[in-house]
Amino acid sequence: MKRITSQRRARPRWAAVGALLAGAVLPLTLQAAPARAATAPDGGDVIANLFEWNWTSVASECTNVLGPKGYGAVEVAPPEDSIRLSGHPWWEVYQPIGYDLNSRMGNAAQFASMVTTCHNAGVKVYADAVLNHMAGNNNTSTDSYGGDSFNSSTESYSQPGYTSADFHASPANCPNSDLSITDWNNQAQVQECDLSNLEDLYTETTHVRQTEAGYLNSLVADGVDGFRMDAAKHINAADMAAILAQVSNTTWTNSRPYVYQEVIPGSTNGALQPAAFESNGSVIEFTYAQDLKAQFTGDIANLKTFGQSWGLEPSSASTSMVTNHDTERSGSTLNYKSGANYILANLFELAWGYDVPQVYASFDWTNSDDSPPADANGFVTNTDCSNGWFCTDRNQGVANMVGWHNATAGQSVANWYDDGTNLIAFSRGDRGWIAINNESAAKTVTVETGLPAGSYCDVIHGDLTPSTGACTGSTVTVAGNGTATVTVPAMDAVALYLPNAASGTVGESFGVNQTTSWGQNVYLVGSIPALGSWNTAQAIPLSSSGYPVWRGTVTLPANTYVEYKYILKNSDGSITWEPGNNHSFTTGASGNGTLTDTW
Repeated sequence: MKRITSQRRARPRWAAVGALLAGAVLPLTLQAAPARAATAPDGGDVIANLFEWNWTSVASECTNVLGPKGYGAVEVAPPEDSIRLSGHPWWEVYQPIGYDLNSRMGNAAQFASMVTTCHNAGVKVYADAVLNHMAGNNNTSTDSYGGDSFNSSTESYSQPGYTSADFHASPANCPNSDLSITDWNNQAQVQECDLSNLEDLYTETTHVRQTEAGYLNSLVADGVDGFRMDAAKHINAADMAAILAQVSNTTWTNSRPYVYQEVIPGSTNGALQPAAFESNGSVIEFTYAQDLKAQFTGDIANLKTFGQSWGLEPSSASTSMVTNHDTERSGSTLNYKSGANYILANLFELAWGYDVPQVYASFDWTNSDDSPPADANGFVTNTDCSNGWFCTDRNQGVANMVGWHNATAGQSVANWYDDGTNLIAFSRGDRGWIAINNESAAKTVTVETGLPAGSYCDVIHGDLTPSTGACTGSTVTVAGNGTATVTVPAMDAVALYLPNAASGTVGESFGVNQTTSWGQNVYLVGSIPALGSWNTAQAIPLSSSGYPVWRGTVTLPANTYVEYKYILKNSDGSITWEPGNNHSFTTGASGNGTLTDTW
């Protein structure tokens, strides 16, 4: 939310009465309490925050990137009609003048089509909802993108039918005569005075509650699955609960909308702290993002204990981010101008598994008020990731870590390693492993990965096809004892994972009885990528713990024909192949298998 400061006149006391006489926009009867979490139908929960992308571009991104990469949801900019100002600053969309779905991102039909397209790609849609206020009366413009008439200086907004009676006044509500907030620990000021001169809605009244619930229900009717509640700290939690109680279940999954709220921490008043709002939904974790900046510009080894003990909200009640539209401009968090630190922080967020993660993708800017790329009338033009936009969601490592995040869901952090400063590595159970090098030189380490033996795709630098194990980039071999020797490039990362069982994988234990001489070791190589595709440099090392039987367990695609052989790697670097024909078998549909062969 753009913070604007100027003096305001006092609103007359009589303006606070009469709202209860106004009619509702829609008759609403549902009273179910909102849930605090939701997952996309495919199980993913990562939110791509496509800040101020137009609806056509969002739809295309859902089809071509977000769905295929496993993103669970997309957050879109406020879709309601808003004020239009000279220069078209980005924050226009946070100054609504009505609730028609005709905005600078597109019209109502384009919005509805976008939601359908995203659903067809398996992606939920969360809309940024501005309920705290309407456009500020310090504006001289009476122009809007959708064309509805309004005059903020007289508190008249025709589309929702708001008049002065629908706004907080002084001294009846706000104790300050100019309606400004001067004490950020005073609940009455924070929730009943005007935030940055924006007209503060009287959310205690039936008319305002029903009108706002009607707006949210119009979005739900179009298929919207959840809401980012802008400036939620400035709405009394009881008022928000009353509004949400009137909102219908979602149409796609017949579940409660996912709600995550903008509640900036720092108040000493408990009623204004994030925990006070968690009964209505998750809260956005600003402290999380600030802490990531501190560590990625310091020593990331400190992140070993990162979590609630650092003062974060509970994982089950929060939504994390690396940056957003406000904090990237204020400098309190990393942003796209931070270079590799920014990308590495996104990789860590997706790997760490604390709360619901967001990936922020928006436009380039020089001045903090800059408009997104737009035409002469302020309507946002199609996103071009090579010109004027920074599409973090498409970054190869970030996009592929969404699949990593989904595959490791529910697994605890384990096998932590750090060098004391800026190289860290950890696993999520036995499903995924990542190393992050926040240093200016490459680092080579041998570490415990927690993964079964096998050849794994480094998804930071290559694309993995889970169903076949095919990898477009480099691979890393995990030995039978779970260790791997990995070189992590400077300011870069390496990440490996086992695709979800739903993609069709089985565990196969290979064993061969073979006596060896000093300096010889037995390896496994075969016809599919998981067994090195007959490349002896990618062969799987077997463990001699049961000597003379050498054994290792490898994850293979289900229902797949496999040929394989054992090899000896000799002390002089030469290779001795097992004699005779290739071994062959077809993997099962599920579960684990055991093979024992004789050389």
